[in-house]
Amino acid sequence: MLANHKFGAGLPAFTSCADRYCLSGYGGGGKTIEEMLDLAMQVEGLDGLELVGNWHINNENIDDMAVLFKDRGLQICMLIPDLYTQAKWGRGSFAAPDAETRKAAVEEVKKVMDWAVELNCPYVNVWPGQDGFDYSFQADYLETWKWLREGLEECCDHNDKTHVLVEYKLKEPRTHCFVNTAAKVLLLLEGLDKVGVVLDVGHALAAGENIAEAACLLSNYGKLDYIHLNDNYRAWDDDMMVGAVHLVEYLEFIYWLKRLDYKGWLTLDIFPYRDDKLNAAVQSREWIEALYRAVDRISMDEFDRVIKSADACAATDLVRQAINI
Repeated sequence: MLANHKFGAGLPAFTSCADRYCLSGYGGGGKTIEEMLDLAMQVEGLDGLELVGNWHINNENIDDMAVLFKDRGLQICMLIPDLYTQAKWGRGSFAAPDAETRKAAVEEVKKVMDWAVELNCPYVNVWPGQDGFDYSFQADYLETWKWLREGLEECCDHNDKTHVLVEYKLKEPRTHCFVNTAAKVLLLLEGLDKVGVVLDVGHALAAGENIAEAACLLSNYGKLDYIHLNDNYRAWDDDMMVGAVHLVEYLEFIYWLKRLDYKGWLTLDIFPYRDDKLNAAVQSREWIEALYRAVDRISMDEFDRVIKSADACAATDLVRQAINI
């Protein structure tokens, strides 16, 4: 079912999954990079893994990391610059009020871009999670927007051998992130043809978006470049297993990925804190496969006919047929 896609996961899914209440992690994951990779290798059909800069990879271990992945037949599908876990980014990275901090953030991304080229990694994901505000009168909204644009422009011109993407999110770690919806990221990237978008299902849900509509909007502007799969209850980015909550919306999402002819990466961004790490990844993949089978159970023409009819009762009946209950 995933023959047209590459299937990946974020390496943190195979760690002990710490949170702010249990800093040491809940256990069950790998303690070393090798252990995490070997655990991930047990997920059927896994093509690649995402790594976070300075967490998993640095200037000292880049050659060793290349060997570890090559020996296991895995691709490094994305590198994520760490612009969010260090105190120096506490007041922002690309949009920090301090010019030296903004410069350091751009240099951090450039460094990770160079690592990506060396590792034959196709994507670098800029998630400006600390770029936002918590209180009124805490941000110059005109300047911050300009700084975000300028930083991305400088990065995308740095190296053409890897593709810079931006991931949007409503909130966390700031109460308000500047780049928080599909529409807003498109406004930010207007005219920046070299920069694409990561659509994270959980981020879209938390922002109150319909994930299928968000995918279509990004695709209309040529920016549906990469997808993170997870689920939540919309109030927070819970990073739950695929299909755990929004099964019907996921079904519509998969239909639209087929209709849009999306052939990019489908990558798990889950944090199974208290659950079996391997099984959580396996269950997520099983749900992705099941959802593709459900869409294939109904012809695309029939889906199209019902959509054009705008008949809610017919749509509900179609969903029930697709999930075969």
